[in-house]
Amino acid sequence: MIPPVTTGGDGTSKQQRPLRLADLAGPATPPAPKAPEPPEISASRTGVADDPLAAARREFAVLLGEFRRMAVLVPLDEAGDLWSAEQNGVRWICAFSDEEALARFARARGDAGREWAYQKVLGARLLDVMVSLLPGPAGVALDAGSADGMLLPPVAGIVPDAVAVDLGGMR
Repeated sequence: MIPPVTTGGDGTSKQQRPLRLADLAGPATPPAPKAPEPPEISASRTGVADDPLAAARREFAVLLGEFRRMAVLVPLDEAGDLWSAEQNGVRWICAFSDEEALARFARARGDAGREWAYQKVLGARLLDVMVSLLPGPAGVALDAGSADGMLLPPVAGIVPDAVAVDLGGMR
């Protein structure tokens, strides 16, 4: 059972049906016209074998783009701030892809019986604005504790350059 959540500013608890990622993405929009696929170039024609590191970077870039466009659920702490946790000197804003992921996290923590207030936040806003407001290095942990979880660390290309630790953006 999904724990009740506070969804409005009036402090009332409302039970909602589990949300799907499609529900969180907002209203459906017509798909953009597809660009023609570039012709495939074989490694034998280029003389370069498929680079696994380059493939992993491309895959991560796709996942990062999807995260930036989706609305995620961020639990609120007792003060009403976005809930975060510190690990090895990095502050992680905990975000969840849907209510089921948040409920699994609550059960794993032994806190399934309490009310989990949360706010929907666009992934891009978490990375571009909220991370910059936290003291010290900060990133986002998506679906913490899940086998499908993902960490978005405070490095260039993920967070603003001014707070990216690999560019010396320490506060």
